[in-house]
Amino acid sequence: MKIDVKNFSASCHCGREHKIHVKEIIIEAGAIDKLPVLLSDIFTGKPEEICILCDDNTYLAAGKLVEEKVKGCKVIKLPSKGLHADNHNVKLAEEQLDGRIKLILAVGAGTIHDISRYLANKRGIPFVSLPTAASVDGFVSTVAAMTWNGLKKTFPAVSPILVVADTNIFSKAPYRLTASGISDLLGKYTALADWEIAHLVTDEYICSKVCELEHKAVDEVCSCLSDLRGNVPEEKRIKAYEQLMYALLLSGIAMQMVGNSRPASGAEHHISHLWEMEVINPPLDAYHGEKVSIGLMIVAETYHMMKEAIRNRQYEIQSYSGLDYMCLKESFGPKGLYEGMLEENKPDPLEQIDIMEFGKLLPKIADILDKLPSVDTINQLLTEAGCKKYVHEIGLDERIISKTICLSPYVRNRLTFMRLTKLIKLL
Repeated sequence: MKIDVKNFSASCHCGREHKIHVKEIIIEAGAIDKLPVLLSDIFTGKPEEICILCDDNTYLAAGKLVEEKVKGCKVIKLPSKGLHADNHNVKLAEEQLDGRIKLILAVGAGTIHDISRYLANKRGIPFVSLPTAASVDGFVSTVAAMTWNGLKKTFPAVSPILVVADTNIFSKAPYRLTASGISDLLGKYTALADWEIAHLVTDEYICSKVCELEHKAVDEVCSCLSDLRGNVPEEKRIKAYEQLMYALLLSGIAMQMVGNSRPASGAEHHISHLWEMEVINPPLDAYHGEKVSIGLMIVAETYHMMKEAIRNRQYEIQSYSGLDYMCLKESFGPKGLYEGMLEENKPDPLEQIDIMEFGKLLPKIADILDKLPSVDTINQLLTEAGCKKYVHEIGLDERIISKTICLSPYVRNRLTFMRLTKLIKLL
């Protein structure tokens, strides 16, 4: 199948003109066989000016085949063990990326794509996406989520100009990676609620068309969960995988339309980012999506609890006393990240909030939270998909949850309902 990207690039009733940077998206079995022809349409350089960026696992999964299709190209293989999108691995890749390279082929999943889009942006060259697993929704993102000197940062980057998703490859990835992609998509439930609440409270920009696109992506994946891991005919399974990749790419297009990750990342992602910074927990053997789905459960439980308190008037609005400096210093200080966290939170979004007006908006906020699926429904979806749901599944103790709820809103300077709960005292 092809995604007609032109359908998403136009003026919109939200008042903005949405720009789509990816030129073509192909999702089908044997798509890599078309790579030489597809590249000839977008790149007129020599093969030695093309570089495959992969790791030693994704080289075996697809990089070797790509190398055969694009004879004479350069190959950079990063070590897959402990591979993260961080300044260390960017440097490792950049040291091997000589000045002749004019096109990067990102062969891998989320980490390889973040490193590729960051380097492509820094070098001012295009890149092509060749996903080896349906594991994240950031393949066509225009930002790179990186851990930089210990801090989680979102850097300006570039979208791929072409996506070649070969079902024969990504459908054979370890299922754990596929479950991670499903988790990333289901996290949109709380991310979209956060965006809508922020719009209500601060009049932050929002686009209903983009929200509809994200909801469509979630609906797409929910409709094929049983076929992704069930005992179904191969043709049906392959179709489900293409549907999942389609949903992941739709979510990425939604981010392109807005120019940032707001439609796809809220409190549930902030929990993942906090754990990735390893300030309140040891290093985790967990994928990004796995941490997102556990974050989704924590956020959904918190939001539904707050909604009931609002409806039953079991709360009072409290004046804002500023950042939790002591907790921030205790947690981030030992790794030298305290000053960076203070800088990330300037200006503090809660300082803009009129307490009295916020109190009046709580019934409407409860109405928005009503749209969230129940905790039981989310639990059932994650169970059906074989996703992680609880902190103990990734080696964390339940006692970390309260500190996670306290600290995660500070990881990004983005208003979420989780951050707004600091203005609400439960009775």
